[in-house]
Amino acid sequence: MIFAAGRGERMRPLTDTCPKPLLKVRGRPLIVWHILNLVRAGITDIVINHAHLGRMIEETLGDGSRFGATITYSDEGVALETAGGIAKARHLLGEEPFVALAADIYCPHFDFEDVKTALQDNDVWGNPLPPEQRDLAWLYLVKNPPHNPGGDFALYSFSVANEGEPMLTFSGIGVYRPEMFDSVAAGAAAKLAPILREFAARGRIGGEVYRGDWTDVGTVERLDQLNAPLTKGTH
Repeated sequence: MIFAAGRGERMRPLTDTCPKPLLKVRGRPLIVWHILNLVRAGITDIVINHAHLGRMIEETLGDGSRFGATITYSDEGVALETAGGIAKARHLLGEEPFVALAADIYCPHFDFEDVKTALQDNDVWGNPLPPEQRDLAWLYLVKNPPHNPGGDFALYSFSVANEGEPMLTFSGIGVYRPEMFDSVAAGAAAKLAPILREFAARGRIGGEVYRGDWTDVGTVERLDQLNAPLTKGTH
């Protein structure tokens, strides 16, 4: 699932006439970078939620066939926040773990092959884990960017914690079990962070550090930096 329903207030005036996921980085819409990377890893069934200027997203991407994907849309009308968006789209996502990511991040080299085995049903010896002991989510964390110096979570031997040192930033890419969102009613607005913190406190969230290129394209300035011409080195 790709989250594409946000209004993109900090990107105005660009987002007054163009949904943020369709803003281009190096000639390609942000959301298309993700679609191509997902398809490259064999993940071709994609759900995209939208609200603000959502019709433009559907018109641009279509059914996904030209990318080698099958795209289904979840039209929220009014954005429901991340967890609310997942709850509304549960009937499209199925009952197996799914990867979900923010459309407005730029991570051109993320290998989505990794997400396929992120959540394990067995322990390290191959024995089935009881459902109550399985991780409900797997988060990819990154080094804190300048706009989030305090980070979001700590990581202890692949276990995500709410506090600790060093703190890291949630990249916006995660793998989730659908039952994690049982408490969110379809059509209700709900943020993801409180749910993540609740289950992290219970020791039910795993994660790892992603060290590749990653940018939260949350402002016009960051978009301009990504699109700045590459300069040749001097000799």
